[in-house]
Amino acid sequence: MAELMASNFVHNAIDEDLKEGKYTEGIHTRFPPEPNGYLHIGHAKSICLNFGTAQKYNGLCNLRFDDTNPVKEDVEYVDSIQEDVKWLGFTWKDRKYYASDYFGKLYDYAIELIKRGKAYVDDLTADEIRQYRGNLTEPGKESPYRNRSVEENLDLFTRMKNGEFADGEKVLRAKIDMASPNITMRDPVIYRIAHITHHRTGDTWCIYPMYDFAHPLSDAIEGITHSICTLEFEDHRPLYDWLLDSLGFDVNTRPRQIEFARLNITKMVMSKRKLRQLVEGGYVSGWDDPRMPTISGLRRRGYTAAAIRDFCERIGVAKANSLVDVAMLEHCVREDLNAHANRIMAVLDPIKVVITNYPEDKTEMLACENLPNTDAKHYMPFSREIYIEREDFMEEAPKKFFRLKPEGEVRLKNAYIIKCEEVIKDEQGNIVELHCSYDPDSKTGGKTAGRKIKGTIHWVNASTALDAQVRLYDYLLNDEEGAVNGDFIASLNPNSLVVLDNCKVEPSVKWAAPGTKFQFLRQGYFCVDKDSTMDNLVFNRVVGLRDTWSKVAKKG
Repeated sequence: MAELMASNFVHNAIDEDLKEGKYTEGIHTRFPPEPNGYLHIGHAKSICLNFGTAQKYNGLCNLRFDDTNPVKEDVEYVDSIQEDVKWLGFTWKDRKYYASDYFGKLYDYAIELIKRGKAYVDDLTADEIRQYRGNLTEPGKESPYRNRSVEENLDLFTRMKNGEFADGEKVLRAKIDMASPNITMRDPVIYRIAHITHHRTGDTWCIYPMYDFAHPLSDAIEGITHSICTLEFEDHRPLYDWLLDSLGFDVNTRPRQIEFARLNITKMVMSKRKLRQLVEGGYVSGWDDPRMPTISGLRRRGYTAAAIRDFCERIGVAKANSLVDVAMLEHCVREDLNAHANRIMAVLDPIKVVITNYPEDKTEMLACENLPNTDAKHYMPFSREIYIEREDFMEEAPKKFFRLKPEGEVRLKNAYIIKCEEVIKDEQGNIVELHCSYDPDSKTGGKTAGRKIKGTIHWVNASTALDAQVRLYDYLLNDEEGAVNGDFIASLNPNSLVVLDNCKVEPSVKWAAPGTKFQFLRQGYFCVDKDSTMDNLVFNRVVGLRDTWSKVAKKG
């Protein structure tokens, strides 16, 4: 179960409603995604807010799929959304609904609007409707079909439902005010014709309600008290209220819409349309590509649900849009993994080290901590030949290089002090092997274990190390400004994925299941990918060890 969230302006509004005696039967929210793609981390903020608010007030939260546009919707997206909400730690119990559950009721509401003279069938094309609507400085013009009789509108709308007209031939519009300063209120379309199979209702319907029509009425049908939306729906709130007023819903019990700022994060693509473009264009491997800001992509990369909830709590709920530094999200992930990810050793760019004075037939097991400040340990084999990181050796090292160099000493983590005696090169002059000696008394508890050595490096045993592929992920965007105002695809980072195929990891990870997280000592945090098997290990880098946000936050 997710933690209780701190109060915010949404909760303050709810508190005011309760003081005024409204919603006496309890607080009821909903999370209403459209199943036309995978959820991204912006949706995580909405999930946490809607479910968290219900939890805070001991109320209820529905999961409702606003499946009113069958052109782009699919069962795959329905399934992925449910998985994401559960993974984040929330439950809707038996309160899973679909807007399509209410298609019959919504049709009846549309009929009622027509009977009350508040809706009419229009024959204008989509382009003509846009032209007639006007702009911010000019009022709209009334459609020549606006004053059809109630009887004619009822007949035409029935015939629309019966499939007598082609797509786009007619629409049903709310009859409000073509001179309204709010363009949303200039007779918005509330039903359109679409001869397409719906993923739940099949071919039962060929007319479908628009989101702005279905949304408030679905809320009212379900007894939602507070419809918490992102800020782009602020201009739609008058229409939300107009529909409820026009159909006679009680102002003391009907839903109240409250808007909050959507989540924008640096270096991340936060448009579902652009994410779909990445998937369909083959720029990523799928919706769950670990470079994607989708919840499934972040989960596959190794982000934790607790870290994402923590992030959503830290950024708070604001009334104005803002841009959050991605470093803050990474800080939350790093903080959670630091407390829970077991430490292991992995060498990403290996170079062999032969310890010439170590017995050839000897292997010993050395204790390594799983987590700091705990007694839990695992054991790692150590013998004559090991691998170290290539960058941990420098033949012509500067003065302040405290790792391995010719005639220099370094401490092997959890093992011995070694000294480089000889550098072996191939015919092209490339370093292929290092010959070192070791101090047999320098292991923990030994006579010389306390010798001061400035550098400590990680390693793996050569004969027992496992081969692994490591995938290093970077941000998808090179140029955020270009992604917003220019060519989105041209702003993609060509180096957002680097694959290392010759990595070596300690044998303790052989049976690690996909999704298991580790800290590779001195490297960062890594997660076993779903492509991984015992014979072909694959790790994703979740995040590096360096934490820039916490340093900036402390200074601030």
